[in-house]
Amino acid sequence: MVSDLRVNVVARLALRTVGLAILALGIDARAECVGDRAARKPLSVHLVPQVTAADLFAAWTPVLERVGKATGQCFEIHVATSIPSFEEALLAGEPDLAFMNPYHQVMAKRRQGYVPLVRDDRSKLSGLLVVRKESPIASVSQLAGATLAFPAPNAFAASLLIRASLARQRVTIQPRWVKTHSNVYRAVAARDVVAGGGVNNTYLREPEALRNSLRVLWETPSYASHPLSAHPRVPAAVREAVASAIIALGADPSGRPLLEKVLLPVPVAADYARDYRPLETLGLEAFVVAGGD
Repeated sequence: MVSDLRVNVVARLALRTVGLAILALGIDARAECVGDRAARKPLSVHLVPQVTAADLFAAWTPVLERVGKATGQCFEIHVATSIPSFEEALLAGEPDLAFMNPYHQVMAKRRQGYVPLVRDDRSKLSGLLVVRKESPIASVSQLAGATLAFPAPNAFAASLLIRASLARQRVTIQPRWVKTHSNVYRAVAARDVVAGGGVNNTYLREPEALRNSLRVLWETPSYASHPLSAHPRVPAAVREAVASAIIALGADPSGRPLLEKVLLPVPVAADYARDYRPLETLGLEAFVVAGGD
């Protein structure tokens, strides 16, 4: 058992190292066949790159290993170098499964018919505008004319919701796309920008020292969180098995810490009409940037 544990630790460290190295080269990162290695064909799983590839591999590998063994499936993990690259693959229908932001679900449903399988039921998703803790800025109106950091144009709560709200308030800003939520928080902390957009879930997972250097200036209304969704070509029986395995993992004391790391601490069945169709009425289309980096 000690030997198995050592092998698992080494494997996860290797995944983190590979993820960092591949990301540094500016190409998509991929890990093949996580789960049941006897499966006939792997299912591709694309993860929206809110944080680094290394962190995503480290978090998702043990979850998909457990789900794969429970369902007889093998998963091939893909992490794009940026959110726009993830969107391009998603809207082209490349992923069999994808963990995406809520507005990606709207876009992917329209374009390819992606079906949401599970989402987190513990907390909803809200966008945050953060500033330096000692910043004199006290209201969003004071951001007029400033450069703000965002992960990507079409990041739902971290970008679309915030930019739409600022526009309604007639606050004109200059966006700077910095690829990940982690980069946003660090750009603000380093005084590269006066403020930046993130979300409650990723902000709370940042190191305490970083959070202590920042302050939440403003928060958007909250919405259903990120779904894990499936392309309609994935057989219904497989979709149901994967969803059931993830929900069962949430009921297992040994599985809960794993799901916490992938933003699915309390997984429940997702429903498009209930959870994501309301986003169609927010008027965010005007702020979507097709293929924008």
